[in-house]
Amino acid sequence: MKGMKGFALALAILLVGSVIPLGLAESNNTTGSYTGVLDNSTREMVIAGQLIDQLQRLSKFAEDKIEPIKDKLPENSTILTHYELAEDYKEKAVSEYEAGDYYSSILDSLTAMHHYKVALSALKEGREKVQDVRERIKMEIERLSEYFRFVEKTIRLAENQGIDVSNLTALYNETKDAYKVVLDDLKAGDYEKAKADYEVAKEKKALLDRELRKVREELAYANADKIVKDFLIKGEKGMEIAQKAIEVGEGNGYNVTELQERLDAFSEVYSQVKALADEGKWEDALAVMKDNRETIIEFHRAVEFVLRKVRERELDEKLKDIRAFLREMNDRIQKDEKALRELKSRGVDTTRAEVQLKVASQELRIGVELLKAKKPLQAKAHFAIALDMLHRVDEFILAHS
Repeated sequence: MKGMKGFALALAILLVGSVIPLGLAESNNTTGSYTGVLDNSTREMVIAGQLIDQLQRLSKFAEDKIEPIKDKLPENSTILTHYELAEDYKEKAVSEYEAGDYYSSILDSLTAMHHYKVALSALKEGREKVQDVRERIKMEIERLSEYFRFVEKTIRLAENQGIDVSNLTALYNETKDAYKVVLDDLKAGDYEKAKADYEVAKEKKALLDRELRKVREELAYANADKIVKDFLIKGEKGMEIAQKAIEVGEGNGYNVTELQERLDAFSEVYSQVKALADEGKWEDALAVMKDNRETIIEFHRAVEFVLRKVRERELDEKLKDIRAFLREMNDRIQKDEKALRELKSRGVDTTRAEVQLKVASQELRIGVELLKAKKPLQAKAHFAIALDMLHRVDEFILAHS
């Protein structure tokens, strides 16, 4: 016991004024001055008194931080558990000091300080976590702006087709309002309310999603002829690209089995859709497309992969003469601008193609700046995007000419 007591005193001497939690302890050289000349009981009294002083300040600091949120914490909260333990040990330490039991007061002061430190550390970590979650919620809500624009566009299209959108409109307004409440909660700093309201908003969005799918399906069937015709045009072109890629691949000794399988599966669906379309059974044709959605998606992904590889080789070839490439790209942009103006004057909606052409121009400029900065690899990535956008614009112009 005597050895243990000596160890506790030594530990206390080291802690006082140096590593009291959260830097609240102040340097005090009186301990070092007296410990060599005072007897054990006096040393215990001095150390216990200094610890009580530090403990009172630490207790006040913790109280200011934790008491305002105490009622919002769950019963098994780490913060609350250690804070209450710290308070209990503090009261014991003070009572023991006043009763002259300095050794017990020292031990209980150190224990109280430990629990205060754990509680305050957990509080800090909790606040950092709250901040992370708050930012995540804000970012998610910001990303919904594009989704809400899509819903608005669907409502307008459906209304023009005479489709009942009253439920969709109501759920859209309710969902937007629900997310606005969450943002208001975050701005007010009421994180707990924000979490609860966020769950409500997500439930509203789930209902909106279901109603949106329902209206989109009605809209699709109302425009079944247009959707089927577009599928047949793009499908025919896709099959031509895939067949040519297979022939080139076989000629170069590549394994084209997977692409051939996807082409065969798609061709079967295409034939069914075309047969129904030729009979004017547009809704039946659309139903076949819907039932074979995965087959169609997989095929077009394969075609996109082939096109991407072709365009990469095309770009590599063109970049061998960078001046000629830039002249060609600028000429194509100017010609496409003129062609889009003509289509627009004829009543064709050219919005998407205009955006793609603008992207092509921007990416081309960025690529040129990167070349000037002697960053050819980065420049190539932007040139690739510009070339892809121009291909898409050219396809649009060709389809509407």
